[in-house]
Amino acid sequence: MLQFKEVTKRFGAFTAVNGLSLSIPQNEIFGLLGGNGAGKTTTFRMLLRLIDQTEGTITWKNESISYDSSHLIGYLPEERGLYPKMKVKEQLIYLGKLRGMKKFEIEKEVSLWLERFNVPEYSDKKVEELSKGNQQKIQFIAAVIHKPELLILDEPFSGLDPVNVELLKKAVLELKTSGTTILFSSHRMEHVEELCEHLCILHKGKPVVSGNLKEIKRSYGRKNILIDADFNLTFLEQLSGVHHVKEGMNFTTVQIENEQVSQDILYQLIQRGFVRRFELEEPSLNDIFIEKVGAAYE
Repeated sequence: MLQFKEVTKRFGAFTAVNGLSLSIPQNEIFGLLGGNGAGKTTTFRMLLRLIDQTEGTITWKNESISYDSSHLIGYLPEERGLYPKMKVKEQLIYLGKLRGMKKFEIEKEVSLWLERFNVPEYSDKKVEELSKGNQQKIQFIAAVIHKPELLILDEPFSGLDPVNVELLKKAVLELKTSGTTILFSSHRMEHVEELCEHLCILHKGKPVVSGNLKEIKRSYGRKNILIDADFNLTFLEQLSGVHHVKEGMNFTTVQIENEQVSQDILYQLIQRGFVRRFELEEPSLNDIFIEKVGAAYE
């Protein structure tokens, strides 16, 4: 279990993280969300003991993280930390040795990961010769090559096209299956919904939402209806229980107060004409994020 208990970090008069408490089970992918300046990277740096918290405690397996346990942890920073003039293989061997691996072990893992990410030909290329997306792949390999028990990923999908995002997501899920506990941040809500069971949304260093994703959605109350009809739907904005109507290219999204409102809307629609699509769905994490963080701005 990875635990944060009332963790606060101050830089002079500025509070970057304020009273953060989290419990992250072993062998789980946990999402830490927030906008710019929310405190995500500061939280990761405190966890890794790169900086010390001002107040509170951080423990993993009931102990504080120290240099003695650092070989069990992998870290992919948001800002890439690779040496641009070094060749990919040389760099990964160097970083693997820092984690206590033998050269023959590293070479085997490097070969497997480069093949997996479809870039074996980059082994002898300098990092600066690679695209941003391929640099991100190498950074990811550097974070996992030693098979860490705890993996911290700060915006891991940054710079990747959709094909490579899927490659990386598959790798993350397989690491979880093999027993790795993963804590990651992302501003892409769909990635969090796909990968995480639990999450925390930070705003200005304070948690505004935290818990099980399904329970968070259920407690949110509001739901969305997706509608495709042969007539204008702007009249829906005037109906009781309707919070928002957004027209898209292929369908209109209507945010409603609860499921009962959907029945009233359906009745109104069938009085007016042909309805091709009428689908009730759970609120998206993006909806919840905007409302919770937006409310904190007000």
